[in-house]
Amino acid sequence: MEFTTRPDITGHFGIASSTHWLASQTAMRMLEIGGNAFDAAVAGGLVLQVAEPHLNGPLGEVPILLHHADSGATRVVCGQGPAPAGATIDTFRALGIDQIPGTGLLATAIPGAFDAWMLMLRDYGTLDLAEVMQPAIDYATHGVPMTLKLIKSITQLRGWFAAEWPENAAIYLDNGDVPSADKPLKNPTLAGMYTRILHEATGAAQDRSDQIEAARNVWKTGFVAESIDRFCRTTTHPDVTGQRNGGLLTGDDMAGWSAFYEDPFTLNYRGHTVCKTGPWGQGPVLLQGLALAEQLEDHLRDPNSANFYHTLIEIMKLTYADRETYYGDPNVVQVPMAQLLGRDYAQSRAKLVGNQANNTWRPGDIPGFGHPVDYHSAATKVFDAEALAAMGLGEPTSKSDNDSGDPGPVTGDTCQISVVDRWGNMVSATPSGGWMESSPVIPELGVCLGTRLQMMSLTPDAPDALLPGKRPRSTLSPTIVLNDAGKPYMALGTPGGDKQDQWQLAFLVRHLLCGMSPQQANDAPGFSSTHWPGSFYPRNAEPGHMKIEARNSRETVAALTARGHVVTTAPPWSEGWICSAMITSEGTLCGSASARGMQAYAIGR
Repeated sequence: MEFTTRPDITGHFGIASSTHWLASQTAMRMLEIGGNAFDAAVAGGLVLQVAEPHLNGPLGEVPILLHHADSGATRVVCGQGPAPAGATIDTFRALGIDQIPGTGLLATAIPGAFDAWMLMLRDYGTLDLAEVMQPAIDYATHGVPMTLKLIKSITQLRGWFAAEWPENAAIYLDNGDVPSADKPLKNPTLAGMYTRILHEATGAAQDRSDQIEAARNVWKTGFVAESIDRFCRTTTHPDVTGQRNGGLLTGDDMAGWSAFYEDPFTLNYRGHTVCKTGPWGQGPVLLQGLALAEQLEDHLRDPNSANFYHTLIEIMKLTYADRETYYGDPNVVQVPMAQLLGRDYAQSRAKLVGNQANNTWRPGDIPGFGHPVDYHSAATKVFDAEALAAMGLGEPTSKSDNDSGDPGPVTGDTCQISVVDRWGNMVSATPSGGWMESSPVIPELGVCLGTRLQMMSLTPDAPDALLPGKRPRSTLSPTIVLNDAGKPYMALGTPGGDKQDQWQLAFLVRHLLCGMSPQQANDAPGFSSTHWPGSFYPRNAEPGHMKIEARNSRETVAALTARGHVVTTAPPWSEGWICSAMITSEGTLCGSASARGMQAYAIGR
């Protein structure tokens, strides 16, 4: 029997699993008072903005996958806002910038999180707006616990906040010092923003749906949009370019975009239909990975073997090379998804996986599509990692595995919430962006803008090239799995930036092929690769590099090294943050959550 840190949570009423226990508890509360999985996910998602401000915020983004039991529909809610009208390649070139910075105001996409949550709440939820928003308001007013990773992030940014972003220091520092762990973190300005939205929305209409729509309008055309427009026009702030820059986002941008629905991309793996976002996110790399895994099953049946780790790492190198070469917003770029997800393509790519690591750059060749990647430049970039860490660059808390307590980048990033209710409704959402490290706090709102445009290229022909109205190719990658009858089976997702679909690939192979329970698959030693160019500034690559938790045997590490992998042992519990909620074949509800970081919890009954 495989080791587990905690049981697979089971029940019949509902399951909520998220990266913070307060969000899980809030989501479960919504189920207890009669709400459904959609109400629960929204309430929990808003609480994540308060409890994990170093990992997400209201001005960030959220892709959501949902399954609606009554209609049988599985849908994607696109909460990834596109580039503003003023964000052009020429704009950045005129500023002397050849790579979109990872901090400051220039990299801001149109905020998508709040509108996406409200869209799903309006169309699929049942509870009133006040019931769903009040927990987040209460936590922002009275405070949330200071988790270890939040303290580490504040410690890392203390000097930068004090010197350059005093608005952030006012909320996250205590008279210039890092707050003590026993003092709740409050954000009364955030509480005030949400209270005002709720007050204006409920004052504008009596009907539930109309109130939610009014809240969306307050966000996009009311005081929130006005504050963002004014802040971007009238203030400048330092970023990694060494310059002081203002923002490109305007009130017109806010008013002109809304969250919307899409159909998921799918792949059948071992009798299950796996559903992901389109290639405006990295989600399809999971589908490609599973297609290759199906071809290489004989190498993956022992989840504790060096062969298991080797095979999945080699699969990831191939699929992420395709991501870099082909993926972009399909509303703008032609992405050959039919070929990339085709069985013939998977068979041809699987033949490239040998017994030794191949540390070269090997995207597929699909004539007429894609754009070559300058892999050599990504693999030879030189940058000051310590200086970047001091400015909270990229997805700042995913940069290393520094669990020593010293200042510097720390593990874990983004958030996840997965919910299933007694009616069979299911939600998986991965909120991120707008974190406190990304840019200065807007004083009237108490929160920061995001920096998702750093994932876009200034090379005009690249599939991820910057263009107004185009979505950046996000790493955010929630998943829903259906069973062989097309019924909901599992909602899952994880923080991790580029690692999200690596960890989910290993989880699903361990569960669906190797027979591990969700918690067993969660607790199994984690691993990941950085072979391809990263999605976050400075977008460097590390050929052949992989991390594997030190819980693995020396023999396994030695075997991987002998096969040609450049192996680094990560701290024992540092690789993987999956939160899942599922319906078993017997109809029982089940949930799991990673024990890493001691803050993710699955709750249910």
